[in-house]
Amino acid sequence: MAIIDLSAADVKSALDKDEIILVDVREPHELAMGYIDGAVSLPLSAFDPAALPTEDSREMVFYCAAGVRSARVLEYLQHQGFAVKKHLSGGIQDWVGKGYPLKFE
Repeated sequence: MAIIDLSAADVKSALDKDEIILVDVREPHELAMGYIDGAVSLPLSAFDPAALPTEDSREMVFYCAAGVRSARVLEYLQHQGFAVKKHLSGGIQDWVGKGYPLKFE
C-alpha cells in the first residue's frame, strides 16, 4: 500500500468537514510548541497500535514535525495490516507555514 501525501490545505479542508481524525506522533516536549486542534497524541517513542482511535469512523491522518516520522509510522502500520495511508507530508511546519492555527496548553 502506498503512502499518500496530503498538503496542509488538504488536511485543513478535511478537518473543517470533519472527515478525518489527526494522529500526532511527535514527542510530548514538542506538543508544548503547539498542536493541531483535535489531534490525538501518540508519540513515536511509545507508539502502540492498540491505542489508535479505530472506533472512530473517520479516516486517520498522521502528522509529525516535518513528515518523516509520520511516514515511518504509516509504513510500520501497513506492515502490521492496518489500512492507513495518509499523512500531512510537510508536517506541522507546513501547517504553520500556511498560517493555520495551533492550540497551546
